[in-house]
Amino acid sequence: MFGFDSDMVFRIPALLIALTVHEFAHAAMAVKMGDPTPRLLGRLTLNPIAHLDPLGLIMLWLFQFGWAKPVPINPGYFKNSRKGLMLVSFAGPGANILTALITALLLGFLVKLGMLTSGWTKVLWLTYSYNLLFAVFNLLPVPPLDGSKIVSSLLPPAQSHAFERIERYGPFILIALIYLGIAGAIIKPIQIILSYLIQRIVMLLF
Repeated sequence: MFGFDSDMVFRIPALLIALTVHEFAHAAMAVKMGDPTPRLLGRLTLNPIAHLDPLGLIMLWLFQFGWAKPVPINPGYFKNSRKGLMLVSFAGPGANILTALITALLLGFLVKLGMLTSGWTKVLWLTYSYNLLFAVFNLLPVPPLDGSKIVSSLLPPAQSHAFERIERYGPFILIALIYLGIAGAIIKPIQIILSYLIQRIVMLLF
């Protein structure tokens, strides 16, 4: 799916969509919860340039491990900081799942109308796949991923602080999980289940 091949040109828009949707959702939820920081810093936008980290995009494109620019937030603005942090953290993966569903519906609609070209098939299928991958990957409970912030928000304060202490080691743990294939072994089955549910929805409608 990644690397240099004939589909390289189709991966670029698919990656940009998945990254942008994810980061915009974080920003939008933070603003909705009362934090103006993302808006003031120009992150409440669907312009992918505002969210891109060039090195992170290249790494993701080539090696299946990359990153966008994190959306700065200030939980001090939230009425309930733990609840606010949990909702902001889940907003990114949630938006990716929603985008995957919309993409699948669009694919089904275009197929039904007989309007799907090979180029659009590749872009839409990659967009669908990347959004599912982003959603599940970011829900892993390993810092600095969104899943770790969700877990931290759900734990009692003492356990939450203890869990947060591993944050400094998070990137190394994450790299090890990816290198050893453990992350893939966790992500793949969840991806398959989500894809099955989405495809069932599409089949019901088309």
